[in-house]
Amino acid sequence: MQKALPLFTDGGSIILTSSGVSIKGFAAASVYSATKAAVRSFARCWTTDLKQRRIRVNVISPGPIETPMFAEVPQEEKARLSSTVPMGRLGKPDEIASAAVFLASDESSYVTGIELFVDGGVAQV
Repeated sequence: MQKALPLFTDGGSIILTSSGVSIKGFAAASVYSATKAAVRSFARCWTTDLKQRRIRVNVISPGPIETPMFAEVPQEEKARLSSTVPMGRLGKPDEIASAAVFLASDESSYVTGIELFVDGGVAQV
C-alpha cells in the first residue's frame, strides 16, 4: 500500500482480502487468524487515514470457494466442507468477483470500512 497509494486517484476504492478466521477461533490457526484480523484492522485505520482523499477501504472475506485448488479434493471431503456452510454448498469464484465489483463501483459510494463476508453464512452463524 505504501508504494501504491501515491499512484491512487482520489475517490478510489481499495479492497483487501481477509478470511472469516479473522473473527472465529479455530484450533491450530492462531497466527493465520491474527494476520487476517490485522487486515481488518488496516482497513479500519486506512478508512480514517484516507477520508480526505475520499478513498474507500473495504475488506472481502471469502468462505470456502470451489476453485482449481479443490480439483484433487475427494468428493466426500467437499461434501463434509459444504455441510459446514449454512447455505449447504461451496461458493463460486464469480460470487467473490461480484462482491469485489460492487465494492469497486460507484454503487457502493457510501460503503467504507466494512468487512463483507462472502461465505455462505459461515462467519455469521
